[in-house]
Amino acid sequence: MIRTFIYKGKEYPEYEKSWFASRFAFPFALEVCQGKGYDVGCYKEEWALPGSIPIDDGPVFDAFYLPCKGNPEMDYIFSSHCLEHLPDWVRAFDYWTSCLKTGGVLFLYLPAYSQEYWRPWNNRKHIHIFSPKIIRDLMVDRGYVHIFNSGRDLYDSFMVFGEKGGK
Repeated sequence: MIRTFIYKGKEYPEYEKSWFASRFAFPFALEVCQGKGYDVGCYKEEWALPGSIPIDDGPVFDAFYLPCKGNPEMDYIFSSHCLEHLPDWVRAFDYWTSCLKTGGVLFLYLPAYSQEYWRPWNNRKHIHIFSPKIIRDLMVDRGYVHIFNSGRDLYDSFMVFGEKGGK
């Protein structure tokens, strides 16, 4: 039996109300997130991308104070359902980029607009809502290359990842 819930007249799978969304992105992230990296905003250490260094004390504070301190030493940064909580998400994006080596991968998994509950006017924990195009456009603007994105998945989320380009 498929358990569902209704929100504003739309039916969604019950699992969308659970935490640990990142598990749906792990199979793809593990293909491109190799070497030394962070999982920013994983909330619980056991929910971190396998092999990553968990940054799990809460997305707002840790997003701006990574152990790399802006030194470009990381091979990847993975983040799931974190940017939408940050008041200055572009600053966080730029800070994370400053921690990546040239060729390092930034992998983002974010809530899609299709899930009405995740829109900021319905969920006050979310300050922003994104689309793959918005994230892709910022990556292009910041010099990322080999950018790939999914559409909406069955968790009403999407993935975007790319490599930090050379200066």
